Amino acid sequence: MKPGNRDREEIAELLRRHGLKPTHQRMEIAQVLFTRHEHLSADQILALVNTRYAEASKATVYNTLKLFLKKNMIRELVVDPTRIVYDPNTEPHHHLYDISTGRLTDVPADTIRVVGLPPLPPGTVAEGVDIIIRTRPQS
Repeated sequence: MKPGNRDREEIAELLRRHGLKPTHQRMEIAQVLFTRHEHLSADQILALVNTRYAEASKATVYNTLKLFLKKNMIRELVVDPTRIVYDPNTEPHHHLYDISTGRLTDVPADTIRVVGLPPLPPGTVAEGVDIIIRTRPQS
């Protein structure tokens, strides 16, 4: 799912297409996720949802994010051990991560080539490859 300008009816239809009832809180969380070109943490999403009214709890945001993940509406990126962000772009792509600013930038999948994978554990298949290229300013 690519982010972009979406009105509330488009957000509601997006939720319905994924088998979800468009409740008020799901709509608010989806509006934050799918109208921005940003990789947001759960706390950032909570703050943005609650800018008008304190209407969503941390538990509601986390539960909704888990549901959106399960429905393949978003991707979860662990950019470092202390930072998890949610990406509304589910098209194949990779990321540049500036460790000094925390900024994540999308990199088109066709600009990186992966040749071969290590042997996988028995009984498993590769679901995908996510590459995060960590950058920093030169010294």
